[in-house]
Amino acid sequence: MTAQSPPWEHRLLSMAYEALTHHSAEVNGATSRTSTAHTELLESAYQRAEAITQGHSRTFYLASALLPAEKRRAMRALYAFCRVSDDLVDGDPKASRGTLESWRRISLGEAADESDLVALAWTDTRHRYQIPVKLGEQLIDGIAEDLTPARYETFDDLSAYCYRVASTVGLMAMHIIGFQGEQAVPYAIKLGVALQLTNILRDVGEDWETGRLYLPREELDAFGLAPDDIAAGVTDHRWGAFLRFQIERNRQLYSEAMPGINYLNSEGRFAIGAAADLYKAILDDIYANQGDVFNRRAHIGLAGKLRRLPGIWWRSTFGYPTRQLERSLASVRSGEKLNSEGL
Repeated sequence: MTAQSPPWEHRLLSMAYEALTHHSAEVNGATSRTSTAHTELLESAYQRAEAITQGHSRTFYLASALLPAEKRRAMRALYAFCRVSDDLVDGDPKASRGTLESWRRISLGEAADESDLVALAWTDTRHRYQIPVKLGEQLIDGIAEDLTPARYETFDDLSAYCYRVASTVGLMAMHIIGFQGEQAVPYAIKLGVALQLTNILRDVGEDWETGRLYLPREELDAFGLAPDDIAAGVTDHRWGAFLRFQIERNRQLYSEAMPGINYLNSEGRFAIGAAADLYKAILDDIYANQGDVFNRRAHIGLAGKLRRLPGIWWRSTFGYPTRQLERSLASVRSGEKLNSEGL
């Protein structure tokens, strides 16, 4: 995010700044809290979170294994919270909405709910690392969007959804890893958008089967594509050109976001760098298979992941070239101050 950044970047930063300042006001002068649950129950809660992570995301499980033990289990509690939240929108919309709201109260309440192991592990993690509850609320707000057929007119519209369901996760993860000041915030936002766009490109076919189409209608129109083409799994020259455009932008977002890893505490840089780089590699698999995201799910095998780790370690250890995304933080904060003064 630079002085010439598009409006969507500033909009997302404003959303993040709202969550962070709301949290700062709440915890000013307070000390961190931990769960009052007895040790055995809390250990069971974290084991449940680990099992969910291992069972649903091999990439995240591998990346989080690179963290020290305490932060490793906290990151897996975060993943389990996100996974459970997301899974709640897959059933009947009316029933799912009520269930999601109930989960919001259980998982984001001040006191730990010992009746749910994932909520217990997540509440303990949230208090230990002083993770802003507003970020969890924004995440669930984004997930709730999936209760209605997903359609986004422009990339600006889609980016707000990406912030809610992915950038919030990065911002919460930053509190677990530890970070050096607010300069890290714009990078985390952009990395979340990049990761979610990779998800969207990989899952076009699967999402269509559930009535969801995240690709911006405006951009589909620009390449002569329509929802009927998605339904038919078209992979002609129009789709190829469209996907090249999407992949190029996605790669650019990764490139601009990765220097933010420099602002994380050193013990967590390798893990976050691995998570981001390994996910970015999914774009290579999509490209190598000529954009066919309808008949196979793009992925990177274990050998491919292990082959990439030395390079990831080198970059995360010796640093990424820095950019000036943090300039937008000062810009948005200045705007927030003016607005609070009534101008």
